[in-house]
Amino acid sequence: MLLALDVGNTNVTIGAFEGERLAGRWRLRTIREQTADEWGILIRNLFALSTLDLSAVQGVIISSVVPAVDQPLETMAGRYFHKRIVFVNSATDLGLRICYDNPREVGADRLVNSVAALNKYGGPAVVVDLGTTINFDIVSGHGDFLGGVICPGIGMSISGLVAQTARLPMVDFREPDKLIGSNTVGSITSGLYYGFAGMIDGILERLAGELGPSMKTVATGGQAHMIAKSSKWVKTYDEDLTLDGLRFIWERNRA
Repeated sequence: MLLALDVGNTNVTIGAFEGERLAGRWRLRTIREQTADEWGILIRNLFALSTLDLSAVQGVIISSVVPAVDQPLETMAGRYFHKRIVFVNSATDLGLRICYDNPREVGADRLVNSVAALNKYGGPAVVVDLGTTINFDIVSGHGDFLGGVICPGIGMSISGLVAQTARLPMVDFREPDKLIGSNTVGSITSGLYYGFAGMIDGILERLAGELGPSMKTVATGGQAHMIAKSSKWVKTYDEDLTLDGLRFIWERNRA
């Protein structure tokens, strides 16, 4: 069994693979102050509540964009699983050629998503990852990571809207009942939903102009399933894209 951890700024997504099958998936908050033992207890409890055998874990692979949790997670993996650990970064054998001015600047999650998109859907492909930020990551059909586009995330925008105004309420991100809001909450909900859908489609349309008609688009991340419903350009929603990318990278590097 492979234990894969995708550490984002907001959440840590954990996947347990039995071969190619994702046998378990959990999501925890990213708590920067958490100790190695606290991480270990949490993961042990998750396994205890499932039908999975913790002792079957043969390896651990981690993609992290939060340096503060890297050392505790590495200590946790060694202490509780006693297995080899792979931390994904630009120096890892990914099967990609990184065409970035400074490859070390590229977040591990962006590289992992690009690996998954190339292996699952082929290229050229654009991954739209709706997390704390909205990342557009582009991989060519020849396995080149070409770079991307980074935009403010949905949660970040909602928080900024509330923080910078005196009377606008906090709202949830969801598909509105109608386009034209008849109250303040409805108006904000519509603006957020169609605003982000329009932004995403606008960027994808421009990317298609560069990559050509064979461009694939896949969305992943927290609100991706909602955006995919109204997008003209997002053709595929893949909840487990990042975890699958970690599995592909593990298989390439485990020898």
